[in-house]
Amino acid sequence: MKPAPPTPWMTDTRDPHTALADIVLFFEQLQASDVGRLGQFYAADAYFKDPFNEVRGVPAIEAVFSHMFLALHEPRFVITNQVVQDEQAFLSWDFVFRFKGLGGPQVQTVRGVSHLRLDAQGRIAWHRDYWDVAEELYEKLPGLGALMRWLKRRARS
Repeated sequence: MKPAPPTPWMTDTRDPHTALADIVLFFEQLQASDVGRLGQFYAADAYFKDPFNEVRGVPAIEAVFSHMFLALHEPRFVITNQVVQDEQAFLSWDFVFRFKGLGGPQVQTVRGVSHLRLDAQGRIAWHRDYWDVAEELYEKLPGLGALMRWLKRRARS
């Protein structure tokens, strides 16, 4: 009987826990000037999806993050928990920011989870963010927030 072929992690020297630690540090310290370094952490043809975007490739992912820095004041990620198994990781996080124009100086927090799949080099090949847009964002917007909260109350009654 032939032995099974090695998995990428068996032949690669990059430990997924070490790779994830580097990824977490990068995201927690991410500044607008760092967006051009995303290619160090994402595979060239990486897939990224969140409630507003679905893109493939580092240039498209860079555009998503560039827009984040243009649209929001002082956006930052705080990783609150992480789980790694083989080439997959789950990160729970708080995304802290202030709206430009709409919400004034009040600090906002969106809570969510990222599911990552890493390639053999420890780069992100697949990134999917999960968070509740209605509760975490729309309810916080002036005008629309009051409507969303009303709809939520109506749905519960």
